[in-house]
Amino acid sequence: MAITAALVKDLRERTGAGMMDCKKALNETNGDMEAAIDLMRTSGAAKAAKKSGRVAAEGLVKVNISDDKKTATILEVNSETDFVTKGDDFIGFVDTLGALALKTTPANIEEFMTQTLENGDSLEKSREDIVAKVGENVSIRRVETITVDSGVIGAYKHGERIAVLSVLEGGDEALAKDVAMHVAATRPECVSEDQLDPELLEREKAIFVEQARESGKPDNIIEKMIGGRMKKFVNEVTLYGQAFVKDPDTTVGALAKANNAKVISFVRYEVGEGIEKKEENFADEVAAQMKG
Repeated sequence: MAITAALVKDLRERTGAGMMDCKKALNETNGDMEAAIDLMRTSGAAKAAKKSGRVAAEGLVKVNISDDKKTATILEVNSETDFVTKGDDFIGFVDTLGALALKTTPANIEEFMTQTLENGDSLEKSREDIVAKVGENVSIRRVETITVDSGVIGAYKHGERIAVLSVLEGGDEALAKDVAMHVAATRPECVSEDQLDPELLEREKAIFVEQARESGKPDNIIEKMIGGRMKKFVNEVTLYGQAFVKDPDTTVGALAKANNAKVISFVRYEVGEGIEKKEENFADEVAAQMKG
C-alpha cells in the first residue's frame, strides 16, 4: 500500500509522534493505521510524544572541555522530577549528549538536534528512548559552545543544577575558574556597565526618580540620590562591579585588573530557569509516576 502524506498526517495527529517515526511505522505495517499505532506504542514513540506536553523543569547541566582547553560546551537536559535525574539511565543519557556536543561543537540547540549518535540514532530518537525508560518527558533544552585561540576558559559546577563557563583574556585557569564560581553564586547580568541594556537602566532610573520625589527633598538632593542609587544598582548587576565572593574587600573588576586579565564573556546555566513549573506535592508526583 502506498504511504501517502495524508496517511502520515493522520497518524501524527493520533499519536503526536514525529513525521519520520510515523512514516516508518506505516511502512513497516504496510499502511495499516491501527497496526502502526500499536507498533509505535510498543517502541515507545507514541508514549514519548504523549508525554512531550508535560512540563520538564528539573534536570542536569553538563560541561565538557577539550584536552587542549580551547573548546568547551555547556548543556542542559530536563526531566519532570528530580528523582529521575539521579538514575543511571538519565545520567548516562546526559553524559552521552555532553560528549557529542564537544565533538560536534554546535552553535545552538537547533544545530545540535541535527546530529546523530555513534549508533546512528537521531537525537530525537534517543530522547524518545530515554522517555520510554524513565517514564517522564525529557527535553534537550539548550547547548552552547565556546572556543578560544589565546584566551583562557574557566569552568565551574555547583552541584548538578548550575554550571558556568567563563572566558578570560590574560590571567590563568585558576582565575578563570574563580570567576566562573563567582558568576554561579551571584548571577550577574553582564560583565560591565557598557553591556547593560539601556532599557533596563532607564526602567530602574524611573523607579528611583519616583521614589526620590516621594521623599519631598529638593531637586539638587534628588539628583545626587538618583546618581548614587544608579551606581549601586550597576555594581550589583555587573560582574566587574560586584564584590568578589572569595574576598568581599575587592571587586571582580579589580581582581581581573590586578592579574592583568580581562573577562571577555561568561555563560551561566541553571536547571529550569525561565520554565514555569507546576507545583505538585510528593504524593501527587508518585501518583503521576504510577499512572505512567
